[in-house]
Amino acid sequence: MDLSRHIARLASDLVAIDSRSRQPSADAVERCLAELPGFDVERIDYRDAAGVDKRVAVARRGRGPCLALCGHVDTVEDAGWTADAFAPRIDGGALHGLGAVDMKGPLASMLAAARVTTAPIMVLLSADEETTKAGAEALANRSAMVRAQAPAAIVIGEPTGLAPVRGHRATIEFTVRATGVQAHTATGQGRSAVWDLVAFLAEAAALRREILSDPRWADPDFDPPASDLNVVIADAGGPLNVTAGRAVARLAWRYSAGIDPDPAVASLRAAAERTGVALEVHFDGRPLESGRDTPLVRLAERATGLASRTQPFGTDASVLQRVAPCLILGPGNIAVAHTPREHVALADLVRAVPIYARLAEETAAGAAGRAA
Repeated sequence: MDLSRHIARLASDLVAIDSRSRQPSADAVERCLAELPGFDVERIDYRDAAGVDKRVAVARRGRGPCLALCGHVDTVEDAGWTADAFAPRIDGGALHGLGAVDMKGPLASMLAAARVTTAPIMVLLSADEETTKAGAEALANRSAMVRAQAPAAIVIGEPTGLAPVRGHRATIEFTVRATGVQAHTATGQGRSAVWDLVAFLAEAAALRREILSDPRWADPDFDPPASDLNVVIADAGGPLNVTAGRAVARLAWRYSAGIDPDPAVASLRAAAERTGVALEVHFDGRPLESGRDTPLVRLAERATGLASRTQPFGTDASVLQRVAPCLILGPGNIAVAHTPREHVALADLVRAVPIYARLAEETAAGAAGRAA
């Protein structure tokens, strides 16, 4: 098999499938499964909060302890693209297109590795990683194959420049809803919900300043050491001659395992109480933290020749670490993900294949030895 040509074709096929998180995922999942002849396959279907049908899958070949290679098929939106985001293009030795690096290119590398390795191997195909992690939840909670024999370890192929990532932050999402009285502004009968929202956001801004300046919120193992509190206005009324009956904002904050998030959550809950808004809090899994001396991290450092590190963005490991120890390792540069210039070098995709295969073989051998 011409590995470079095979991966270029497979990754291009995946980029050409519109699998943005708001779209069904079955087509992309089935394209991946077509690359795994001879594997036992379990499909898990669910419907997301918007009523869209989704599919994730588990594929396994071989008996005994094994490594699981995990990738998500969904992408972010194609915001800012002027070229066709779903028309894969190879230029200068790189694949260009939405999801090329995050993470359809790395997914192609993992599928190729699963196909060529002689070791027992499992593949986890996830969806909704870019939004709710619902796909990872379905894999962790509903897979009979995973329950029957969980993998010894999970490698998630997000782009890390093929450096092992042993820890990352997790996200807490806050939804703030203010309620006013809608009326014509000339009557004096209304009350704008926006003012209550502004009062809450003023207190959130004070917390943000504290997070960015107080060392107790900083984790020196991460870059940047402190994570910003981000906010977007989801709904803030309509015409200027109508008082807003409702106003909604969403906030997100990332924290590492070395930071206690409870004081920040308590601060925003208290601010909501004082300003009369409703606050919903959602924890998007938990931070990943694998010690430098754990077997999986040491194995990945030997296989890549690179020291392990942390990263500030989260992955499906926030959920899947409940199943088995997780490590993040994949080709490509995360800096170009979620941008209209997204691309990944084909040479890096090819270089990842023997690394994944070695990890599978040594994980299976090591886990079997420990069990004997």
